[in-house]
Amino acid sequence: MALDKKDVAKIARLARIELTEAEKEEYAVKISGVLQWIDQLNEVNTDSIPQLASVAAVKLPWREDKVTDGNQQDAVLGNAPKAEYGCFEVPKVME
Repeated sequence: MALDKKDVAKIARLARIELTEAEKEEYAVKISGVLQWIDQLNEVNTDSIPQLASVAAVKLPWREDKVTDGNQQDAVLGNAPKAEYGCFEVPKVME
């Protein structure tokens, strides 16, 4: 799959990135190269390969799921610059 400058311009617009015409051409070539490499990887037959969650054969230890740090509202709010009614007070962001 090859990208042209029009495709790169659309991606840049969606990402809110401003690109020059030269940069659009450069990125079209670079992104097309990455997509060609991915197409090569898709050609590899992996039917007999089991799926992996991790490359290390290590089992993570399980622990009991229980709350241990609760009831610290006063300590947490003590670090806030402003707190009222048990909540953080923040500046208004919408008018």
